[in-house]
Amino acid sequence: MSKNFSDLGINAQLQSGLADLQISVPTDIQVKTIPTVLNQKEDVVVLAKTGTGKTAAFGLPLLQLIDTANNSVQGLILAPTRELGQQIYNNLVAFSAQSPELQIASVCGGIPIKPQIERLKTPTHIVVATPGRLVDLMERGAINIKSIKYLVLDEADEMVSALKKEVDVIIKGLPKTRRTFLFTATMPGTIKQLVQNYMAKHVVQIEADMATLGHQGIDHQFVVVEPIEKLEVLLHFLNSKEGQRGIIFCKTKAAVNKLAKKLAINKFSSGAIHGSLTQGIRDRIMGQFREGHIRILVATDLAARGIDVKDVEYVVNYHLPDTFEAYVHRSGRTARAGAKGLSLSIIQQDEIEDIPEFENELGITFNEFIKADAQSIEENNGLIWAKKIFKTKPNREVSEDFKSKIKTIFHHLTKEELVDKILANYLAETGSVIPKSDGSKKGKKK
Repeated sequence: MSKNFSDLGINAQLQSGLADLQISVPTDIQVKTIPTVLNQKEDVVVLAKTGTGKTAAFGLPLLQLIDTANNSVQGLILAPTRELGQQIYNNLVAFSAQSPELQIASVCGGIPIKPQIERLKTPTHIVVATPGRLVDLMERGAINIKSIKYLVLDEADEMVSALKKEVDVIIKGLPKTRRTFLFTATMPGTIKQLVQNYMAKHVVQIEADMATLGHQGIDHQFVVVEPIEKLEVLLHFLNSKEGQRGIIFCKTKAAVNKLAKKLAINKFSSGAIHGSLTQGIRDRIMGQFREGHIRILVATDLAARGIDVKDVEYVVNYHLPDTFEAYVHRSGRTARAGAKGLSLSIIQQDEIEDIPEFENELGITFNEFIKADAQSIEENNGLIWAKKIFKTKPNREVSEDFKSKIKTIFHHLTKEELVDKILANYLAETGSVIPKSDGSKKGKKK
């Protein structure tokens, strides 16, 4: 018999907030975590991949444990990026919509700090923060973390790899008597060390049912390419997914910029985010992606943390990530909220040996994606060329006299004849071979 939130001990006010959000059935990780946080006194380590309902698993019991008669900061939630922090903050505000006495603040980097300092001067029960901004506020004396009773580390595996120094500073400034709830998708050695150093000797360990959650609905595939054909194979794949929403991951900011430029040149509806962009630009691009104004997002791992966008049909690893946990977070951007999704890795011959390692470590199975043949690639290149022409905006600076002379050259051609001639010119210049309907060849090889 499936449980509901009242069975887990969640109070009526929070249940009412969940009902407004049309959330009625808790996920596996919520069923396992919420009673433990509410009813026990131990620290908790939760192994749960993205998309399993982690925010409600720690957010609901934390909201309920707060003593609203005490106006000091009692709960601290650390997240590796502003995007994820803002997502957590928005969820907590929504969960507590029927509990107006609960005061929650978001203090994340990338936006002006002065309004955050002013906000912290008013009663605040829970703070959602990125480590760097919180350390800055601590150094300015703008926040007192000595009264914190509950610490949540979300996506801890990312924080200990990229933000360990800041996390260490924060944890050392917290009371020893606090309870710590650590959420991670993987358990690398750095996480085990953090648990040993900063959590109680006896911790409760909880793991989501990965057989039914975590990777559920994700079709993991790989395709082997030569370096020279990598971009063309990607473009062929993207054309086959026209109208769908997807995210392409690259290892570096430079690679993101380079690929995003290639997509823009070929008139794909796309945008790029990485850590060197201003927060305003990142927010604008993310807004366009969420609202469907752009269909493809090119991103680095860290910049993409906290992307909780429904209906992301596919994820592409343009470069295979260096760590297993990075792959988990990448692939977890698709197949959210019970949907299906594809995670495609475009790899080179020397990376094939890495695939079994990912399978064994993550308990998943990769299927080989059948690469398009040379003929299909050439046809796809032709279609991209045609779409580029179709999407090109007219140059309004061309004189009417010159335009009239051009029209005179073409005026006796029908639309079909003009298309035939433009296509023949494209084939001649590119050396492409496009078959005629009877199977004979047209065009020439270089």
